[in-house]
Amino acid sequence: MNILKLLDKLSNDKFFTTEASRLDTITNISAFGKKAAVASVPLGLASMMASPVKAEEKKVQATGMFLKSTLTDALQLALVLEYLENEYYSMGLSKAGLIPNADRAVFMQISKHESAHVNFLKSTLTSLGTTPGAKPTFDFTANGNFSPFTDYNQFLILAQAFEDTGVRAYKGQAGNVMSNKVVLQAALQIHSVEARHASQVRRMRANKGWIELADGGNMPSATNPVYAGEDNTNQAGYNTATLFGAAAGSAAYDEILSGSDAQTIASLFIV
Repeated sequence: MNILKLLDKLSNDKFFTTEASRLDTITNISAFGKKAAVASVPLGLASMMASPVKAEEKKVQATGMFLKSTLTDALQLALVLEYLENEYYSMGLSKAGLIPNADRAVFMQISKHESAHVNFLKSTLTSLGTTPGAKPTFDFTANGNFSPFTDYNQFLILAQAFEDTGVRAYKGQAGNVMSNKVVLQAALQIHSVEARHASQVRRMRANKGWIELADGGNMPSATNPVYAGEDNTNQAGYNTATLFGAAAGSAAYDEILSGSDAQTIASLFIV
């Protein structure tokens, strides 16, 4: 399928353009107080919430609120990363003459996706009774180290770094959102779209669509934190490099990025 047709299909998907029905579902299962606890604990424990609160039930409620906090913290992190990508592409597209006409349609489509992701995450946090974090003030020069809006090559470099970061970060937060199946499904759907963005941008830079070892492919050393740990070839005790070598073995499995590492990377571009 033509990449633009694929991206357009994803952009027009009902999930991303019509959030109301899914948000109604999230609201119904994720309200504050007792409802938040019910949504965050196994079904068998939920029935205990109906009776007068006892010591054991207080523990269940505490567990539910802990899971809710873990869930919303993960969503706040995702929102920061989506804010970053959304503003980056918006600024790039508004800079006359920066993006060649041949590439402009791709970034216009990706920009639509990032905007939809921001809106969805903000609506989801609100439905969970949590105020979405405000958009930070970004410095995409990273204190003068990059000039992405005057040099298209550098614009592509940062686009790749941001997309590769997003893919790893979403994967790293999967365990923190699994307490809410609706949000988990949404996160996985966004994750796969971010992976398609990353692959497309990587190929626009004449890189492979996947990452081999800890080498992002033709990237400056300043982006090394984005790829740290990607050279891992040990998966569940199995050395994936045994049959095909370290490069192929590492490329066969993407690695996660912890929340703190993702925050560190994002903070390089936050004033």
